[in-house]
Formats: sequence, C-alpha cells, structure tokens
Amino acid sequence: HNTGLSIQKCDFMIPENHKKHHTEEISTERLIVRRGQPFTITVSFSAPIHNYLKQMKKTFLIVQTGRPHSSRADEIQTEFPISSLGDQKQWSAAVEEQDPNFWTLCLNTPANAPIGQYTLLLRASKSPQFLGNFTLLFNPWCQDDEVFLANEAQRQEYILNQDGIIYQGDENAILAQPWDFSQFEEDMVDICFILLALGEHLQREKDPARRKNPVHVCQAVAAMLNCNEFRILTECEPGQQYNGTPPSKWLGSSPILHQWIASKFQPVRYGRCWVFAAVLCSVLRCLGIPTRVVTGFTWAHNTKSSLSVDEYYDEDGTLLTQDKSARVWTFHVWNECWMARTDLLPEYSGWQALDATCQEKSKGLSFCGPAPVHAIKEGDTQVNYDVCYFFAAINAKCHVWIHKADDTLKPAFGGTKYIGNNISTKSVGSERCEDITQNYKYPEGSLQEKKVLEKAYRSMKELETTTTSSIISIPTALEEPVNIFIHLQSSSSLQLGQDITLSIEVFNHSGREKATHLVVGIQALHYNGVPIAQLWKEEFHFNLQSDSVNNLQVSVPYTWFGKELGENHLLRLTAVLRDEDSSYMYLAQDEISICDSPLTIEFPENMVQYEPSTAMISLQNPLMEPLEQCVIAVTGQGLIYRQRNYRLGSVQAKSTQELKIPFTPTRAGSRRLTARLTCLQLQNLKSYRTTNIAAA
Repeated sequence: HNTGLSIQKCDFMIPENHKKHHTEEISTERLIVRRGQPFTITVSFSAPIHNYLKQMKKTFLIVQTGRPHSSRADEIQTEFPISSLGDQKQWSAAVEEQDPNFWTLCLNTPANAPIGQYTLLLRASKSPQFLGNFTLLFNPWCQDDEVFLANEAQRQEYILNQDGIIYQGDENAILAQPWDFSQFEEDMVDICFILLALGEHLQREKDPARRKNPVHVCQAVAAMLNCNEFRILTECEPGQQYNGTPPSKWLGSSPILHQWIASKFQPVRYGRCWVFAAVLCSVLRCLGIPTRVVTGFTWAHNTKSSLSVDEYYDEDGTLLTQDKSARVWTFHVWNECWMARTDLLPEYSGWQALDATCQEKSKGLSFCGPAPVHAIKEGDTQVNYDVCYFFAAINAKCHVWIHKADDTLKPAFGGTKYIGNNISTKSVGSERCEDITQNYKYPEGSLQEKKVLEKAYRSMKELETTTTSSIISIPTALEEPVNIFIHLQSSSSLQLGQDITLSIEVFNHSGREKATHLVVGIQALHYNGVPIAQLWKEEFHFNLQSDSVNNLQVSVPYTWFGKELGENHLLRLTAVLRDEDSSYMYLAQDEISICDSPLTIEFPENMVQYEPSTAMISLQNPLMEPLEQCVIAVTGQGLIYRQRNYRLGSVQAKSTQELKIPFTPTRAGSRRLTARLTCLQLQNLKSYRTTNIAAA
C-alpha cells in the first residue's frame, strides 16, 4: 500500500504560462506569473497512483517566500488543498487532467497576493517535496488587481514597451531623448526584488504582506533612487568635474542597475532627475505597475510648499543664484504610476505622481508621492502624499528681482513667469509627444484655476501655522507702472553652428519722451536654473519718443557661445531696460535650446530576424571647424548585443562621414537603434530610428 506521492518531476509549462501572463519577454528559463490569474503545472509520479480521489484529499500545496523549510516571522507561508474545483479568489489548486502517472494542476493566486519570489512545495502524507520556484508580479490585466488598466494599448505601452522617450529642452523647443528601459532584460527581475527588499529594510518595514500594496512598493523603490545611503544614483553639483558618467551620457537603465549590483550597492555616478525617473520607470514596469515618465517645463523646485519663488538678476541681466535651493528649473522629470487608491477616496484613483529626485522636507531629504494627479489639479493638499509639493512646483508665482550694485533689490517689471507648462509624456503606441497639462491644472486665467489656487492657499496656510512659523502670502501683482513694454524674440531652437538673431522691441506708452539704458545678454544655463557662464552682452542708450516703438536687431555669431553650451545645451536671453528718470527696471527673457543632432540613421528596406543586415549612420559636421576625437556609441535591444563604440577620429569642417553598422536582429517586431555622438566640441548628442523586423 503506497503511503504518499513520490514525485519524479514537475513541469512548470513555462512557454504556455508566459504567453498567457505576458511575461515571455522576461524569461524562458523560470516561471514568472501575474497575480489573480491561473497558471498550469504538471506533476509526474515515479509510481502510478490508482486511488486518485482518496489520494487527492490527502494532498496539499504550500507556497512560501524566503528559503525552503524556514519559518521566520517575516516570511509568508500558505498551505491549501488540491480540489476538483479551485477558488478563483484565494490561493487554490484544482486537478485539470489526471491519469495514474501524472496530474495537471491549475493554480490560482489572489489578485491581492504579495508580489515576490516564491517556493512551491507539495505535501502528501510524507514531508513536503520541492516542486520549484516562481515569481509573482502585479497584474494590470486582472480586473481585481489594484493596478488594473482597462486599455490593452496602454498596457502594451506602460508595462511592455522597453523603448522610451524622455522630453527635455525648453517649453518652446521640446527635445525628445531616447531611453532604453530594458525592464525585461536577463536578471532585471532579480535586481528589482533586491532593490525592493533594501528599500523596505531602510524604511524598517518587516511585514512581507505589505507587498500586496502598489503604494508601498512605489515608495520603497522610489526611496532607493537618490535618497539614502544605498541609493542607486548620486547627483553631482552643476559645474563639478565628472569623475563618473555624465548624466546625459546614459542611454538606458540596465548599465546603471548592473553597475550598482556589481559594486555591492555603491551609488552610481551620476544621475539627474531624468535618470532617476527613467530607472524608476524600468523597475516599476518590471514589477507590473503601469508607469510612465513625465516632463514639466518651468518647474519651481524646492519652494518648501510656499506658492512663490524668486529669480534674481543683476543690472546687466545676468542670472544670479541667490537662493541656493529654491529655483525655477527649465524642466523637471518625474513619474506617474497607475493604480486604484484603496486608502483614499475613489476619485483619487488613476495616475499618481511619484518623484524620485530628493526634496528638502521637514523630516529631512526624501522622494515625493505617490500623489493623486487629480488631487494636484483640484488643489486638495490635505490628501497628503506630497500633493502640496507638486501643486507648488507647477502653480507658484515667480517674482523677478534686480539686485543692484548698492545691494538693494528692485522688482523687475514685465519679468513675471508662468510656472508649470507643457507637461509632456510619450504618447501610447507612437513616438509623438502628448501634452497632459490639463490633467494637472485648469486653463491659465480661468475661473476654476483661481478657485483652486485660493483653496490651496487656504489649506497650505493652515498647514503652515501648525508646522512652521514661515508665512505664505498670496503673491499680489506689483503695482506696475505699465507705460513701457519690452518684447524679446528669437528662434526658440537653433541648429548646431547657427548664429542667434535677436529682435528687441521697446514700446513707450507714457505720453512723454524717455531716456533709457538697455543691456542685452546671453547666458548658458544648467537645466536646473544654475547659470554656467555669461557668454555675451551689449549695451545701448537711446531716447524713446512718446507713444512710439523702437526696434533693435542683433546677431550673435555661433563662435561666441558654442564652446560653453553645457550638457543641456540651453541658453537664457535677457534684455534689461532702465528708465533713467524713474529708475524703474523692465526685464524680458527668453530661452533657446540647441536641439538638433548631427547624426542620421538609415536602415535597409526589408530586415528579417536572424539574417545579417547593415545600418548606415552619417555624421554631418555643421561647424566651421573639425570635430575631434569623435566616438559614436550604438545600442539597440534585439538588434545588437549591449553597446558598441566606434572611434571616428576627426571629421572635417562642413563634411559628412558615414559609418556602416553590421548587425543580426535576434528579435522580431518593432525595434529601435540609438546612436550617441561624443567629441571634444559636442557632448552626448543622440539620434534614434525605429524599424520593423520580420519574424523568421
């Protein structure tokens, strides 16, 4: 009489399960499934089972996290019977097919099971026998999962797409930068769970059941990017010399995470907001939370949730960094994750803003979020989760001051900036830029905007009186002597090597002649509002006739500013006008981003998986001088392995050099090739091209 089951082998049926669970890109070697959705395994016995029903009643399955046979308090262990009908909502197993030599079992996991790495055991009358390991992820395809996303095209984009686009530049010339999320690369899943465990450890979170909750997972992972001792990336001060990789040089998340693991959790040098957001997006997509990268232009950073921010210029229009922490950034990049908020009111479900860049908060440095985007739009700062930080960053009023030589500050008329513009993300299923500003704020100047601002001011005031003594005042418009207007215009995006043409118009509506002094200047700028260098300035003196317009045209040659562009290729243009009678100061400003890449990529007509092919990259030097020490880095998932570097040496002035890239595509479907140029004169200019590979 046989007293138990003796298992010969267990087949986890990986290809079939992975297809159903949308995990076939992650691995072909081990089982990775999504919660709330059944999967199938086959157990073969070394001796035939004759009394099937009787045997089944005595057989149980055990799932546990952590090591087999350990019963530590911080592990999860669940035991459940095998029945002829599985319960869809609980851990359960049902026999689908059976004969004396094998059983095919269908396993169900709850839609709110903790994600993680599990061991599966089978217990008949003898001690439990090991069947294998599997990984459980969030499931946006399952209606009962908190991360459920109803639209298939959105699931393809926000979970499965590994080719990202991150927007930089400035609001008048948005620059699309390629990023390889590579969330399904080999060992990415393991890295993500190591990272999650470390994040929990640092938050002193010991309860593994917390991993049911996407809010908890988002916070534990976001804390790891830039805000603690084991952080994945470290920032470097603008202008500091790089003894690491400059942030704009990275092409994807995988090299960063692999370097962090290989160095035993030493922070990788260097990151900036877009790098933090990109890596966070890779990790959350890998774990199964729908995530996207979002960019906002003219962002008020570190306002400590007060609704005003100041910019300071000297009398020549040179931007000063008076306030070290609170500044207007040209752009800022953060994430949005999709989930139901079971901890908040139902209207706060949907996209949640999550910012991994370190903020100065009352309790020290920290990430921000996940803040319901709906709460940010409505000014519902009492919801917490840093809603007030996001609200202030896109709604603060920016006051511009002139710091005079005698150390006094004067308001600059006409200098007020509108904060929080052109909030952008890659659109679903295409490479177009989608503007999502309307998710974050009501139209500028609308009645709803006014109501929301007043509501937020009131609640932030209450918040202030309870926490600190600093005062928030509703910024009132300065009493402007609006009789002089100054208008500055130039093309918002420049080609490399192109001169800048400025036109300045000054309107005098005062009804009398005025003697004026005008200074026009150009500065190179870091993306976070820190000036790099004053590149050019010129002074003009003229008398304005009453009720007339003066026009100035100025041209600034590329050679005067091209050397000092900084890594984001941003220029700030300013015009400061002083009315000699009243000594009022007027300021106009504009921003230019130099955003074309001299690289173009061409593919042959038809390409087939596993068949050798050649792409062509041309480098066109637009400058009047040779480009020296040119290196082109090329990468593309499923097209070439890892990253290749090609050294081109010098490329003569105004000439074109071509480079053949032989490759054999290993994956079919839509695939992207990215090329990055670095040389003595120009840093990290990127180009990309997407193509279709026919299946073999």
